[in-house]
Amino acid sequence: MRRLMFTLWYWLPRRPPWDTGIVPPEVERFVASHPPGRALDLGCGTGTNVVYLADQGWSAVGVDFAGRAIAKAVRRANVAGVTRWCEFRVGDVTRLDGIPGPFDLALDVGCLHSLPASRRGAYSVGLARLVRPGGTFLMYAFAPGGGSAVGLTRDDVAATFADTFAITRVEEGKGRPSAWYTLTKR
Repeated sequence: MRRLMFTLWYWLPRRPPWDTGIVPPEVERFVASHPPGRALDLGCGTGTNVVYLADQGWSAVGVDFAGRAIAKAVRRANVAGVTRWCEFRVGDVTRLDGIPGPFDLALDVGCLHSLPASRRGAYSVGLARLVRPGGTFLMYAFAPGGGSAVGLTRDDVAATFADTFAITRVEEGKGRPSAWYTLTKR
């Protein structure tokens, strides 16, 4: 049902509420303090962050299950003139078998928190395979509450990635209960 709701948003003539077209300052800070490398954006939507990363010299891959969102992402990359440095794939973030790693950075801005708990293990396994040891995973997630059925606690995040990533930083969100997690691949 949740997947149908997200897909329907992409068919509406207006922009869905999660597609702000704005690169989060947390991503900008990371890019400003790290040399370009390879990046993976899980649940990339219309490609805002992938295009930004490519424009900053990164080789970036975006994955999203919504084909219409990926089509918009490709158009966005064409307009920005960065298609040489980015790639978009329609796919399931819990099935990342066709994507070659390793990546220096993985990014998730609001994807994992909407997956059912039963699918988080597959997400974690795929991500662990793709991120190089010492690589960074930046993740934004809603916390439970705030009128939403979706959300992750710090304990949820720690349990999901316990075998492969260590939480190195948590920044509490402003407004709606949420947090930015920085994890490092062991």
